[in-house]
Amino acid sequence: MIHLEILPQPDDVTCGPTSLHAVYTHWGYTMALKDLIPQIPQLREGGTLAVMLGIDALARGFEAELISYNLRLLDPTWAGLETQGIITKLQSQLEAKSGKKLAEAGKAYMQFLQAGGKLLWETLSPQLLKRYLSQGIPILTGLSATYLYNCPREYTGHHNKSVYDDIRGTPMGHFVVLSGLTEDGHVKVADPYRENPISRDNYYTVDSTRLINAILLGVVTYDASILILRPRSATRGFKS
Repeated sequence: MIHLEILPQPDDVTCGPTSLHAVYTHWGYTMALKDLIPQIPQLREGGTLAVMLGIDALARGFEAELISYNLRLLDPTWAGLETQGIITKLQSQLEAKSGKKLAEAGKAYMQFLQAGGKLLWETLSPQLLKRYLSQGIPILTGLSATYLYNCPREYTGHHNKSVYDDIRGTPMGHFVVLSGLTEDGHVKVADPYRENPISRDNYYTVDSTRLINAILLGVVTYDASILILRPRSATRGFKS
């Protein structure tokens, strides 16, 4: 188990920066959450993407690896391409397809790769999670909150407040940080949404199969991803 502390997210669209803040703090990079939030790009519809969190981490002196299962954006046949080849494919896709979210995500992925981020193609499994967690590396992941919480779909109301509505609502994406595995096959989760229906607390465990399904179903909202952050060598340190 990794000792990881997470703050409650200030509103319903800041789960990404709040989760990133918890990972930064774990690695000894300290800054106030209120100062980090405005520095993370937001999508026009609200919220952010794991790749945007990765871009921020790269700028602050972290190494960043992104494992994405978003087939709406990434074609599985690109797995064998070098970085420049993936960038070329992303650019060609933006020229061939329309859609605001596709464009925002595609440009962010290109920026991430150009800044030195790594895009990995690996099968999501308990073994993959264990590989990082057993090394003391927390896993920041984007997933489907709707599936994870087994709650009604939602829409965003006044003041960026999510409203449960099983008819008018749509699936909602979310960010959490994984910090450990239990012997009975559960994953320890640090969740910035304190009012979550699983525990009404920022910490809980969830069956690994359900968690994996929630991550993969995040493809609906461009959230099917895992972000791995590590400090660069001590000689290089962090950027201010």
